[in-house]
This record gives sequence, C-alpha cells and structure tokens, in this order.
Amino acid sequence: MNQMSQKISNFRTDILQNTQLGRICASGKLFCDRYEIISILGRGGFGVTFLAKNVRLPGHPLCVIKQLCPQMNNPQKLARARKRFAKEAKILGQVGSHSQIPMLLDYFEINGEFYLVQEYISGLNLSQVVKKTGVKNEVSVKQFLRQILPVLQYIHNNHVIHRDIKPHNLLHCQDDGRLVLIDFGAVKEEIAQVNDIYENKQQQTSFVGTMGFAAPEQLSLHPVYASDIYAVGVTCLYLLTGKPPLEFDYDSVTGELCWQQYIDLTPHFTYILNKMLKICVEERFQSAQEVLVALSMESELPTLTDCLSSQRLSMVHTTHSQDDNIQQYLPPVSRTAQAIRQWRTKLKTKIC
Repeated sequence: MNQMSQKISNFRTDILQNTQLGRICASGKLFCDRYEIISILGRGGFGVTFLAKNVRLPGHPLCVIKQLCPQMNNPQKLARARKRFAKEAKILGQVGSHSQIPMLLDYFEINGEFYLVQEYISGLNLSQVVKKTGVKNEVSVKQFLRQILPVLQYIHNNHVIHRDIKPHNLLHCQDDGRLVLIDFGAVKEEIAQVNDIYENKQQQTSFVGTMGFAAPEQLSLHPVYASDIYAVGVTCLYLLTGKPPLEFDYDSVTGELCWQQYIDLTPHFTYILNKMLKICVEERFQSAQEVLVALSMESELPTLTDCLSSQRLSMVHTTHSQDDNIQQYLPPVSRTAQAIRQWRTKLKTKIC
C-alpha cells in the first residue's frame, strides 16, 4: 500500500470510529429515525459529509448530511456556535431555492453536534470533468461563465459571499446538465470562528478558502463580492489549461498571474479574464452583472464597428424653403444614429 492509499485508509477509519454517523454507516441503523447512512463523501476543515437516503419519504431519495461541528464542552462556545449555525442555515434556506444551488432540506443539533441535510446532486465536479475529457476551449469557458455568473449574482443579492469557488465545488448535474454551486464558504466561516474544531485543536486563523483561488483581500480576511469574481476567473484558467493556480508564475511587480503564454484567446476575452483577475479590487469587475455585460458586448462588436464613422464631419443637403442648396452639419451622435437606422434597414431587407 503506497503512502497516499494509507492516508485515505486512515482518513476513513478515523471518521468511521470517531463520528456518530460513521459508526452507523452501512449498518442498516437509522439516524434520527429516518436517514440511512450509505457512505462517506468527504471531510473538510470543519466537518464530515455523508451520503444518506431518507427512508421515510416515497422513493427513499438520496441526500447529503454534513456534520458541521464536533462536540463542545464549553457552554459559551456552544451557544455561539448554535446561533451562527441557525443564522447560516437560514441563509442556505434562502439561497437554496435557486435551481443551481443544493436545496436545504433540514438542519438540527444533537448533543452539541450540528447537522445540515441537503439535496444530493449526482454528477462530476469540474476538476473531474477536465481530468476525464481534457481542457476546454474559449467557447466552452464562455458558456461556463454564462452559467455560473447568474448564480453568483443571485447569492450576492442575498448578501452571501461564497469564498471558496473552485472546480471541486462546481458540479455538472448528471441528470440535466445544469451547473451547481456547492459547499458554501459562508457557513464554513461562521463555524470556523469557533475555536474548537474536529480534532479538538485550536484554530489558528479564520481564513476560509483555497490558496490560489482565493483573492488577495480574502487572504487578509477582508473578502468582498469581487473576491468571488477573482475565484471564477482562476477557475476559467484551470478549465483552459488544466493547471492549478499555484503552478502559474506571478508578475514580480503587479503580483498578477502570468497566464497569457499558455492560452491563445481573442483580445476581448483576454481583456475580460485580465479584469477578473486583477489584484487590485478597484480594478476588478465589481459584480457578476458587469462580467455578463462585458461578455455580451463581444457579440455586438461587429454591429458597433458597422456604425462607426471615420469621417471627421459630414455635410448633407436638406430641403429649405429659401435656399435648396443650404448645407447642415451632422454631429457625431446623429451620424451614428443614422448609421444604425441604415444598418437595421439593410438587415430587414436581407431577412425579407
């Protein structure tokens, strides 16, 4: 058995022996008199995730149970954790009404341990997709942005910063192909502020995120909505190159990722990615809507080009009651409007 296999084996044994859900996993016993625990899905810094099915509902639908916090002996910390848990569960309940976010099905506390029950999404995450089918081209990545950016806009409108957007947290649903955003960092951050963690070791920092995908301001514990924009930009680079962000070089002056040498993109999309990945928050796109507008402008570029005039001024003959030869200056705005009308007329003629 190699070292990696040994670590995985130890990881599974630790969970199976030291969590309530692990001890009843695959035993046929029910958790909360309704959930049959099937297998371990994973373990993060602040909890363990299990695949389960609700045997009390018709069809025994699958679900995900996350144990967010371990047993706590300090009553004050337990009270703070309970308050934060309730607050974050409420937020998840609000944003989970979106079709591209797993629905919150239940949340509860048992003996100081906190649990979330969410909809199970069957499918591969984007990291698995790239490993299976290879890197994506520009058209595919633009389509990815058009799928994820409205979700980002939705959660930001609900005052939630995800804080951990990366390929592993983006699933392609096997059933209908929709892109689903999972594993909300907002919940993690609230729970992470409680000193007790799973292994009863003191938490040294409240940073939540993934190195390389997290924006600089997030590393300094001041995440903003634009931090999620940065993470989406880094995810685009991974889809285009298959390279994790820490494998890229950084500009020694600006601190920005040096990625252009690995990808051949159109100038407009290069501009969009550069702006998403700006180190300075003020220079970055400030909202998902801004990125969507920039993407939509690309399809309008040929139209705008047709409407541009290289003439410095234009003189047109007009009919006048006193002098048929009087000439009138046409301002640039009017010239552009006239060009648009002419273009639309030509377009209608072609259609007809």
